[in-house]
Amino acid sequence: MNPLLDVCQLRTHFYTERGQVTAVDGVSFTISKGEIVGIVGESGCGKSVMSQSILRLLDHTEDVSYEGEALFDGEDLLKLTPKKLRSIRGSNISIIFQDPLTSLNPVYTVGDQIEEVIRLHQGLPPKEARNKAIRMLSLTGIPSPERRIDEYPHQLSGGMQQRAMIAMALACEPKLLIADEPTTALDVTIQAQILELIVELNEKLEMGVLFITHDLGVVAEICTSVKVMYLGQIVEELPTDLLFSNPLHPYTQGLIRSIPRIDGNRHEDLHVIEGTVPSLTDIPIGCRFATRCPFADDQCRQVEPQMETVSENHRVKCWHYDEIRRRREESDHAERA
Repeated sequence: MNPLLDVCQLRTHFYTERGQVTAVDGVSFTISKGEIVGIVGESGCGKSVMSQSILRLLDHTEDVSYEGEALFDGEDLLKLTPKKLRSIRGSNISIIFQDPLTSLNPVYTVGDQIEEVIRLHQGLPPKEARNKAIRMLSLTGIPSPERRIDEYPHQLSGGMQQRAMIAMALACEPKLLIADEPTTALDVTIQAQILELIVELNEKLEMGVLFITHDLGVVAEICTSVKVMYLGQIVEELPTDLLFSNPLHPYTQGLIRSIPRIDGNRHEDLHVIEGTVPSLTDIPIGCRFATRCPFADDQCRQVEPQMETVSENHRVKCWHYDEIRRRREESDHAERA
């Protein structure tokens, strides 16, 4: 079966006063119908730029260019005309942005903005579009949706603004949903409701989901597989269960160890990945994680590793993944003994 989305060697270049920088560098992955793929990594690793590049949301500036392919239902999104691309955005592919206040138009009511999407892509008359907008607001947990639909974004709390954005994104029941940290501004209870709604639509409509998050707990709860990004590249891709049981890239291991443990010693310091993410204008020659990696040697600092296949659904971009795997197996064996 052909994948719903097939991204192949995607590169996004920005042209700055200091020269060309590549924020997304050779990213490849697929999403099938009904699959929820998680994208994780530190701030600045390229997650959001990658997702916006797929829909060419950066086209408004002349200082950006793309390479590679982003095939959706067999059509390359990077080569479509603006008119054709507009017909796909919001209908077949929707995106939930991290900051709703900068995404919602302050001079239109929430209802106007949701109804516009419904009328434009589904052709419903105004009354039916309004009723559907109210239903979508209700699904996302907004109280009194019949009243809130006539309010402006500034009249809503941050959590309600985010829920309004989610209602807009899901209104046309898209084939693919790109969720860029969609629950960041929500409290735990509403976050659970939103995640449940996304999973429900994922199962009901066989909707593919690209879920970008910092929260590995959310990844464990809803994602079928995970791509770990660092400095514009995917450094490890694996099923969600292996993310927690058998991560083989030192960066992935660092992210896992950074999660607070309920059963841990409360006086124990939280693990921190040493160093900082390098600037895009000063990318290391070899492995991009070498400046922060405890396993780094001269080979790591001089030669960039290739993505290696560990098993059918597990790939890693590291020179020392065999050594890391051996150490983990020895550690597990010692604990069992």
